[in-house]
Amino acid sequence: MKIGILGTGTVGQTLGAKLLELGHGVLLGGRSATNEKAQAWAAQQGGLARAGSFEDAAVFGELVIVATLGSGTIDAVQQAGPERLAGKTVIDLTNPLDFSRGMPPTLFVGHTDSLGEQIQRALPAAHVVKTLNIVSVNQMINPASTGGEPDMLLAGNDAGAKQRVTELLQQLGWKRITDLGGIEEARVLEPLVLLWVRYGLKHNTWGHALQYMYSPAGA
Repeated sequence: MKIGILGTGTVGQTLGAKLLELGHGVLLGGRSATNEKAQAWAAQQGGLARAGSFEDAAVFGELVIVATLGSGTIDAVQQAGPERLAGKTVIDLTNPLDFSRGMPPTLFVGHTDSLGEQIQRALPAAHVVKTLNIVSVNQMINPASTGGEPDMLLAGNDAGAKQRVTELLQQLGWKRITDLGGIEEARVLEPLVLLWVRYGLKHNTWGHALQYMYSPAGA
């Protein structure tokens, strides 16, 4: 599958490298087609790796991943272009984190709205699926590194898109995946990252993930 990634930071580069390893073609997109980080990444990875702009990533990808900083996300998807992303599955793994008052961060949107919903409104003909925002990129690509079987949650309006994302998550090693419902469920998914950060600060560890324990029916 051809996958476009919006964002040239550590998350985009690390996730992109893993997707290449899994056999996908990946175009890492920045704000300009000459983004130095994207070009250096593509040159290092070789093979099916490409570099370009947000617009290029949107055109290239059969599926597109938004891996930008929360504060720059809406500008990024608008630059990528609603018309280029129409009909496509768009994975949103961003968080609306506000570090203006230091650590721990707060959210710049929440409770009655979410960044996931804002992306869906900005891309009305795309199928946005919120997921992978509640762990670090190392856990995204290797959930077993947590030492257990963590849970991954997702939300979106289109059943077909959620199935496609579920299959990609399974390729990344996720076994326990729960569909919470429509994209409005991003209102509860995004605040979970605050819990993840606070746990990390408390225990000075960033290799953790959520695991919901349950018993089989009748147990």
